[in-house]
Amino acid sequence: MKIILAPMEGVVDYAMRELLTASGHYDLCITEFVRVVDQVYRPAYFHKISPELSHDGKTRSGTPVRVQLLGQHPDWMAENAVVAVELGSPGIDLNFGCPAKTVNRHRGGAVLLQEPETLYKIVSKVREAVPASHPVSVKMRLGYETTDLTLDCARAIEDAGANLLTIHARTKVEGYRPPAHWHLINDIRQQVKIPLIANGDIWSRADAIKCQNISGCDDIMIGRGALCLPNLVSVIREDAAPMPWAEACGMLIRYAAFVRDAPARGYLPSRLKQWFRYLKREYEPAHLLFDKIKRLRELDEILAVIQQET
Repeated sequence: MKIILAPMEGVVDYAMRELLTASGHYDLCITEFVRVVDQVYRPAYFHKISPELSHDGKTRSGTPVRVQLLGQHPDWMAENAVVAVELGSPGIDLNFGCPAKTVNRHRGGAVLLQEPETLYKIVSKVREAVPASHPVSVKMRLGYETTDLTLDCARAIEDAGANLLTIHARTKVEGYRPPAHWHLINDIRQQVKIPLIANGDIWSRADAIKCQNISGCDDIMIGRGALCLPNLVSVIREDAAPMPWAEACGMLIRYAAFVRDAPARGYLPSRLKQWFRYLKREYEPAHLLFDKIKRLRELDEILAVIQQET
């Protein structure tokens, strides 16, 4: 089984990838998306999104990190893909799954699932531009409003030459509301030859096994579950015990240490509070601790409260 860490925009940044992959049990990470419109980004911007480019395209644990692109113009997508690969990205990932309204309103992400022919053009241009030795992977949802074009989209992506397809088992309109329709991934799997990765509602080892059985996919991608239980990958792969609460608090502190000197340091208080939204699903003490910090604005005050839990 391969396990991939999902690209959660505004959540799974460089520091989070470093912390979550420290066990070495992930097979691949995908960066937050590079929004491509009508320009080719300079190397500095790619390094900002993926500092791992300076380390052979890997986290400190050795987990490969693939740059993700989001956009609607095939030529611009291809040109940016070439830059990312030349800088050291071990492949390119294309985002056709983002459900954000702002992104969709500007013809990016999941809204393109209404246009299988556009998916084909983008994927084929990128595949032609990137060396054959570098995989081109794609992530999509089951559709935008309905699943009527799901198979057409998957076939377009396959025909365009993608090496791998991850499917989040909901439509854009369904967002993240349960349940995830893993059985529909199995329907697609029987119609295409491209390797599929199942994604959506994997919160535990039991969920991972159930997802594999229903979707027919050996490989999975986890996102929100990894934020709720930071060692979920070890729980799934090795049947490890869930990470203790004190250790999870230690990860919060280490995250702050990673980001403190970065340009995004001003967002640290809100980022830490954001993480608590996920931790509260798995850890009962997270509810009480969040109540203590939710009105605090200074980072040092927040960290002092969290430190008491370690």
